[in-house]
Amino acid sequence: MMRQVPAPPVPKWDPNLLWMSDWGPQAIVFIVTVSLLAATIVLWPVMRAFARRIEGKSRGDGPRRAEVEELQHRLGEVDALHARLTELEERLDFAERLLARGPAARPGVEQDRVP
Repeated sequence: MMRQVPAPPVPKWDPNLLWMSDWGPQAIVFIVTVSLLAATIVLWPVMRAFARRIEGKSRGDGPRRAEVEELQHRLGEVDALHARLTELEERLDFAERLLARGPAARPGVEQDRVP
């Protein structure tokens, strides 16, 4: 004996109904248009910011540029101080070597002679 199985229930919403209805193609064009409009509204500020970033004209560029110039000025001062420090180190090394040789090596200094 064979048993009869009930038919599966009919879905309440069939995606093909939209296309096959009288207003299907117009509805799809409307949905695509609204989607593109929403994407344009959302992505417009992002794309403008991206374009400004590429051109290098972002809003915060002025303060950053001033800060970079100030840092470059300070770097120049540090280089000058480094040169002075190097010269002072050389002078100190020379004085230490001269003192290490004793009084005989110093020019213009007479030695105390013991008879």
